[in-house]
Amino acid sequence: MSPRTVFIARMLGLYCLIVSLIMFTHKLAMVEIENTLVHSPALLFIGGIITLVAGLAIVLSHNVWSGGAVPVTVTLLGWIALIKGVLLLSPGTTSGFWDSFQYERLYYLYASISFVLGAYLTYGGFNRQHVKPNLGMRRAA
Repeated sequence: MSPRTVFIARMLGLYCLIVSLIMFTHKLAMVEIENTLVHSPALLFIGGIITLVAGLAIVLSHNVWSGGAVPVTVTLLGWIALIKGVLLLSPGTTSGFWDSFQYERLYYLYASISFVLGAYLTYGGFNRQHVKPNLGMRRAA
């Protein structure tokens, strides 16, 4: 894997692990935050900007569709973030659309998906067998 893939896999993996652990330990607060978020156009817009920038950063720096499951997973997450950011910024996307994800009813499923994805990417990013050593020496300009 390239150093860029390793970095993004580690970053996304640790992010997903941390968020999932918070979700598992603070369900009531997280459900309340989600309900407030999806019913506030201003918060959806701000979330859309942040998500769009994160998705664009991953897609523009790491649009890799080969080389194993970890690089492809990183690329897919970048595209998912990009699409989600566009949807969050779209004025026609109402809170009813986000309510259809049934966050409260499927809460532990979403937390589990985040945990498994985070564990996989963290393992893939930190596993020394997959990391290519940087043998090239860069010269100072």
